[in-house]
Order: sequence, then C-alpha cells, then structure tokens
Amino acid sequence: MAWLFLFLAGVCEIVWAAGLKTFGFTRTWGGAFTVVVMLLSFILLERAMRTLPLGTAYAVWTGIGALGTAVYGIWQFHEPRDWPRLMCIGLIIFGIVGLKLLSPSQR
Repeated sequence: MAWLFLFLAGVCEIVWAAGLKTFGFTRTWGGAFTVVVMLLSFILLERAMRTLPLGTAYAVWTGIGALGTAVYGIWQFHEPRDWPRLMCIGLIIFGIVGLKLLSPSQR
C-alpha cells in the first residue's frame, strides 16, 4: 500500500507543479485546486513514509514529480526535447526503478 500512496503522491506533485505554472497562488479556483493537490501530495507522501525508508520515499516522490513535470513541460509548454535532456530524464526513470527494486520492503 505504501508504494501506491507514494505513486499517487508523485502524481499529485506533477499536477500541483503544472497548476503552479498555470495559475500560481492566485485567488482563483485553479489556484485553490493547486494548493489542495499540493497538500494531498504531502499527506500521501507522509503515509508512504510510515512504511518506506525516508530516503527512498523522498527520492522516488521527487523523481516521479521531476519526470512527470519534465514530460508535461515538453508536451504542453513546448520545452526543449533535445537528447541530453531526454537522457537525463531517462536517468531519473532508472533511479526510480532502481530504488523500487532495491527497497527493503521488496526483499
């Protein structure tokens, strides 16, 4: 269950980062939604950390957020998609998978 909470926390991080870019902390429904999803992301991360090691949970959470926001930025905001950037995104994927496979809860 901890890995599900962590995955959902990472997805929420992607959503709030995109919301922050789009709405900021404005007094609009979009701004309020951004703050709510941000809080949900932290709550889900905390739930995952009850079982998973701190370093693993935090690294995977930020990795999912970094990966998702980079891909979203390329797709929605037409950010650069050159090979060095894509290679670095691939390294983030490698790190997330590695931490999942090497986590003590998986042995």
